[in-house]
Amino acid sequence: MTTAPSAGGEAKRKKRRRRRPKGPAALNSNNSGTSISPQSAAKPAASPKKRIYAKRVDEVSAGGLVIDSTGTKGLLIGRRDLKDQKRERLLWSLPKGHIEAGETPEQAAIREVAEETGIESEIARSLGVIDFWFMAGGKRIHKTVHHYLFKEVGGHLQPQVTEVDDVGWFPLEEIVNLLAYPDEKKLIAKSGELVI
Repeated sequence: MTTAPSAGGEAKRKKRRRRRPKGPAALNSNNSGTSISPQSAAKPAASPKKRIYAKRVDEVSAGGLVIDSTGTKGLLIGRRDLKDQKRERLLWSLPKGHIEAGETPEQAAIREVAEETGIESEIARSLGVIDFWFMAGGKRIHKTVHHYLFKEVGGHLQPQVTEVDDVGWFPLEEIVNLLAYPDEKKLIAKSGELVI
């Protein structure tokens, strides 16, 4: 006598296929069937936020160190240190400024020295080029500055009213120590003998 399929016996059982849940519930179980807490479950990757970058601006300037007619002193400009609450400390640097349309770096350097210091000069030789980055007005500024060694040929020492707080002649051996900015210090220090 043959057993009916519903009676148990030797009838073949149909193998049921296990379905995996879709969506967040899938995160709560692993391959072994044990549950995982929501805190330890991997979180879906967040969509990458669009980065906002500061606008890059390239600026090119020219200037340098003027040696006086005696060959013993160098010309520096002083600007008030904005971080000094008393507004007494001056930051000494080399005179320099932006190259205008149609100008060569040499022409701009001679013009800027005259504008900022009142001293007329001519270029003796190149000292080199430095570049650096800084932030200003929400922009990333990449500044390149062409530096020259000048000799004084005339003019009267006078700071440019709108941009410079003081100007002065200093013994050449003191120039490196007086300069406020590391890049200018390095440039003058490696320039060798400052003879024109």
